[in-house]
Amino acid sequence: MRIAKSLLVEPGKNFWYGTFAVALSVFVFAYSTNFGFVSILVFYGLWLPLILVDYRRVIGNYARFYWVLPFVLLACMSFSWSAAPPVTLRAGIQYLTTIICALIASRIIDARTFAGGVSMGVALVLLYSLGFGQYQYDALDGSYSFVGAFASKNQLGFFASLGVYFAFASFFVLQTSKLWRCIAVVCGLLSAYCLVASSSATSVIATTAILTSTLIVGVVLKFSPKHRRSFFLVGIAVALVLVAVAINAGAIDLVLGAFGKNSTLTGRTYLWQEGFRAAREAPLMGIGYQAYWVQGFSEAERLWAEFYIPARTGFHFHNTYIEVLVELGYVGVVLISVLLGGVVIGFLRRLLMEGYTPQGHLMFGIALLLLIRSFFEIDFIQPYTIGSFLLYYSAGLLAIPQRTPYKMMQPTQLQT
Repeated sequence: MRIAKSLLVEPGKNFWYGTFAVALSVFVFAYSTNFGFVSILVFYGLWLPLILVDYRRVIGNYARFYWVLPFVLLACMSFSWSAAPPVTLRAGIQYLTTIICALIASRIIDARTFAGGVSMGVALVLLYSLGFGQYQYDALDGSYSFVGAFASKNQLGFFASLGVYFAFASFFVLQTSKLWRCIAVVCGLLSAYCLVASSSATSVIATTAILTSTLIVGVVLKFSPKHRRSFFLVGIAVALVLVAVAINAGAIDLVLGAFGKNSTLTGRTYLWQEGFRAAREAPLMGIGYQAYWVQGFSEAERLWAEFYIPARTGFHFHNTYIEVLVELGYVGVVLISVLLGGVVIGFLRRLLMEGYTPQGHLMFGIALLLLIRSFFEIDFIQPYTIGSFLLYYSAGLLAIPQRTPYKMMQPTQLQT
C-alpha cells in the first residue's frame, strides 16, 4: 500500500497527519523529562523522515532563514569557549535539531492544521496533569499552587495560556466549523481551569493581554491597510499614555497584590541582579550556551540553595535576555532580539500592509505572547520546548514566500 506524498507534506491536504504530529510533539515538549529519550526519538520520527518523502518541499532553500539561524549557530559554536564544553555541545545540537523540525513544520503545516494540533496537544497535556499532577509548596511566598505533572506552575500556566488562546482563535480568527468550535469550547474551558489553578501571574497577565490585543486587531483589520496604519499609530500613543498613568497611580502594586506578589516579583529582581553580575565575567560572548546552571559550579549551587531547589536543575534567571546575556553575551542578546523582533514586526507588517490573512492574525498573537513572557520566563531558548517550536515555526512562515492567497489554503477538514 502506497501513501500519497500530499497526505504527508502538502499544506491543507495533510490535515490528519499534521494535526497528529503537532499534537504529539506538544505532548513530548511537555513531558520529555518524564518519559525520557524515547519520547525525543518519537518527536524526531514525526518530522525528520519527511525529508525522505519530498526533500525539495520539506527542506526548501535554507538561505531564506539567514535571519532565523544565527542565534542557534552561535549557541552551537559557543562550546569552543564554554565553561562546560560537553554540556554546551550537547545542548546546542539538541536545540538545533529542535529548530530544524520546527522549520520543517513551517513548510508543510498550514496555520489551521497547526492550531488544531496545538489545541489537541494542549488538551492531552492538561488532562495528563490533572490525572497525575500535584500541588507544590512555594517556600518563597508560602503558597501552594497546582503544578500538574510539571516542576513549575509557570510551565503549566504557559500550556494553559496556549489552550485558551487557540480556543479563542477558533471563534474570532479562524473560519472553523461548528463541530470544531464545540471541541474548542471544551479545550478552552479545560485550559482556563488549569490557568486559574496554576496561580501563575505571568501566564494570567500575558493571556489577558493577548486576548485583548487579538480582539482589537480583529476590529482594526476590518478597515483598509491605510486606515489600519493610522489606527496603529494612534493606538500606540494612547497605550503609552495609559501605561504612564497606570504606573503613577500604583497599578503595578495592585496587580502584584492580586496575585500575592511583592515588588521583588517573588525573588525575580534579585535573580536579575545576580544575572547581570554573572554576565560581567564574559560580557561579549558569554560563558557558553547552558554553561551556567551546571551541577558543581559554585554560583549555580549557591542560587539553587537560596531558592530552595533541591533537585539542582531546571532553574534560570526568569528573563530571556539576562539568561542569554550570561550564556552568550551581548552578541547573543542582539541575535535573539533580532529573531523575536523580526517575528513580531514581520507579522505586524503583514497585518498593517497587506490584505487580511487569518494566518498573520493568529501568529501575531503567538508572537506577542512570547514577547510578553520573554521578560519573565525563558520559553524559546532551550531544546524540546513548545516555546522554541512556536517561535521558529512562526519565523519559518515569514521566511516562506507567500505565493498563494491564504484563502486558497484552507483545509476542508476543519470546515465540514
